[in-house]
Formats: sequence, C-alpha cells, structure tokens
Amino acid sequence: MALDSIFKFFAPKDRKFFPLFDDQATNLVKIASVMHELVNTMDQNKRKELEKEIEDLEHVCDQCAHKIYLELSGSFITPFDREDIHRLTSSIDEIADYIHGASKRIAMYKVTEFTPAIIKLAELIHQSTIELQRAINELKNIRNIRNITDACVRINSIENHADDIYDTAVASLFDNEKDAINLIKQKEILSALETATDMAEDVANVLESILVKIS
Repeated sequence: MALDSIFKFFAPKDRKFFPLFDDQATNLVKIASVMHELVNTMDQNKRKELEKEIEDLEHVCDQCAHKIYLELSGSFITPFDREDIHRLTSSIDEIADYIHGASKRIAMYKVTEFTPAIIKLAELIHQSTIELQRAINELKNIRNIRNITDACVRINSIENHADDIYDTAVASLFDNEKDAINLIKQKEILSALETATDMAEDVANVLESILVKIS
C-alpha cells in the first residue's frame, strides 16, 4: 500500500477542507445566478446593481480560494492529493473570474440588449454550477461515487451544448452584423461566457481524476 494511501486510511474524517469546498461551490452558484439574472433584466439601474454584486461575489470567491490555499500549505494530511485540491480550487475560481469578466465587458461596452445566445449561455453556466455544487457536496461522502460521476456527465453535456451555441452565435455575427465594433463587443461577451462553461468542465475532469485515485 502506498504511503499516501496509508495516511488516508488512518486519517480522521476531514473537518477543514470539505466545508471550505462547500463554501466555494455555494458562492459559485450565487455569482452564476446573479449573472443569469443580469442578462434577463431590462432595468438598467437593476443591471448596475447586479454588476456590482457580481464584482463583490468574485472577491468572495477569491477569498474562499485563498482560505483553501492557506489550509493546504499548513496541512500535513489532506483528504486527497494536494495537487488535486489545488487544481479543484483554482478551476472553480476561474469560473467565477470568467463570469466576472463577462459582467465587466457588459458594463464597459454599455450593452443594453442581450442576444438569445448570451442569455442561453448564462443559463447553462448557472446549470453547470448547480451540478458542480452537487458533486462537490458529495465528496465528503465518497460512497456516493455515482452521484458525482452523474453530475460530471451532465456538466460535460452542458459544455458541449454551450460550444454549439457559441459557434452558431459567432457564425451568425460574422454573417449578419455589419457594425464591426458591435461584433467585437458581442463576441467578447460570448467568449467569456463560453469559457466559463469550459472551466466547469475542467472542474468535472478534476473530480473524475480524484475519484479514480481514491476508488
């Protein structure tokens, strides 16, 4: 038996990392929910409030990641590989970063109307974060491996759907949008949102890697 496996066998139930993972996942769902609300409101004042809320939540997500990194640097025994903990934490944080990036572009470019593709991508990001939260919450009870793998499969499916929407939307922009500046604005927002779904798939890949190592 490998040395790290022996440590995991005798290690007490983790009471440090799993609550931090849960906090990070919860805040990720919150920021995705606000983005979904942002692209579905026509009230410009409300949009400004939501953009500020996304900025604040992105800072909270950064703080959650920082707490995990600090815990990781000070812990001898961890619930699974240190590298996987770091990858899981950083990948989740990148989702929040890209959501915030999309929100910043909406504000900077003074976008007043959202295309169906932008609205749909925001919805898919929200769905992905809900699935991630379910999977991460199951990590503390690793007997329910099927619940985690099912969530990862759904995340991969969502990412594939997001790719299709993005590709179709960008093709339509180049075919139909005559204003080059507006084309660039729309494409950058679409790109940030689609990349957020890519990052969600990265988290799913990390979770699947963790399961392979501990099962």
